[in-house]
Amino acid sequence: MLKRLSVIMSLLCLGLPMLGQGEDLLDIYDLAVQNDPAVREAEQILFSTREIKPQAQALLLPNIGLQGSTSYSNVSARGQNAGGRFSRNETFDQQDLSAVLSQSVYDRANWIRLAQSDATIAQAEAQYRDVQIALMVRTAVAYFNVLRAADLVRVQEAFVRANERQLEQSQQRFEVGLVAITDVNETQAAFDRSRANLIAAENGLDNAWEALRRIVGPIRVPLARLGDTLPLSPPEPNDIDQWAETALVNNFGIVAAQQAAEAAKRQIDIERSGHLPTLDLQAGYSLARSGAEFNTDSDTAFIGLQLNVPIFQGGAVASRTRQAGYDFSAAQDRLDQQRRAVLNQVKDAFRGVLSNISDVQARQAAIVSTRSALESTQAGLEVGTRTQVDVLAAQQRLFEAEFEYLSARYEYIINGIRLHEATSTLTRDVLARGNAWLNPDDIIPPPAY
Repeated sequence: MLKRLSVIMSLLCLGLPMLGQGEDLLDIYDLAVQNDPAVREAEQILFSTREIKPQAQALLLPNIGLQGSTSYSNVSARGQNAGGRFSRNETFDQQDLSAVLSQSVYDRANWIRLAQSDATIAQAEAQYRDVQIALMVRTAVAYFNVLRAADLVRVQEAFVRANERQLEQSQQRFEVGLVAITDVNETQAAFDRSRANLIAAENGLDNAWEALRRIVGPIRVPLARLGDTLPLSPPEPNDIDQWAETALVNNFGIVAAQQAAEAAKRQIDIERSGHLPTLDLQAGYSLARSGAEFNTDSDTAFIGLQLNVPIFQGGAVASRTRQAGYDFSAAQDRLDQQRRAVLNQVKDAFRGVLSNISDVQARQAAIVSTRSALESTQAGLEVGTRTQVDVLAAQQRLFEAEFEYLSARYEYIINGIRLHEATSTLTRDVLARGNAWLNPDDIIPPPAY
């Protein structure tokens, strides 16, 4: 493993202020668990969905209600009957009180709704677990994006300093007549471009911090950088088909889509039950009292069965049944889409890990070769076989190689995380493995604002 990649980058590291140890990936993830609004939203949706089952159970349990009314009447009546003409003026009050118990004896739709609630809750639980795993991925990607952006700033700072030295040397050579003014102009242009690129890199680092803060909140803590030692190993097991099979069984997105399809299938039976009769038991007791001169006070107890046989409902039941069938077909199509997406994700991530291993090794070798090329070009400049432009180009290739090497290491880690995401095997323990590669003594300071 290269020591600090280059002498220039080592000098830059010595210039960093000492802010103590940085927060590592697990520390940032723990903050995300507490503060991320997407997870809290998914949690509340899960709690809300769980209330579906008690509501479905309530349809099968007795309902008891108490009803009462009171009224005040003023009656003024005139007329004629067998006894002759009469006139009546009366003021009185009247009260009614009823207690009614209702129990569903047979309603097929209610029993299906109870079974459907289990599938709906299972779907919400799978979605919640999927959001939790997605939080791990979002946090890790945002964390390493900050590290990647900070590395780009560090490389650009080294590039600016290197170009500045080249500009000073070029001016000195011009003053003694060793080079033409065009070499000075070329070096000045390269120095100006590197300064502009540094400004853009610093802005990108600020944006990366803001992306992380969007997840974990307004943190102002330094972050631990990735250490020099990064074990490069293929996925275990090193079999893409086993990872794909695991993903099809375990992936929470697929589980949620399966449960959604099951709930949609139950909905067909619920709507079709609109053609079936329902039977309810009703029992109650009522009291009626009146203060009228001619009245009948009553105490009534009753019990009975109420049968409802639907015959024709304007085609609504058939229409809702067809609609539920279309919804079920759509849910099956979404399940198929989810399976294909997960298979694509797991295979891309698996191949990405293997590719990243070779990529990191190749870019590590590229640093050695580009550094040798730079040294040879500088030597050629001294003897007059190379120009200042050649040196600037070789120097730029070296710094690009160093950043591409650093970036490839982050891609290796992120692809490993995405592979575990696709199989829903991503846990805090998995994050801890990558966390062990961080160096808390080598830090990235937070922005000043």
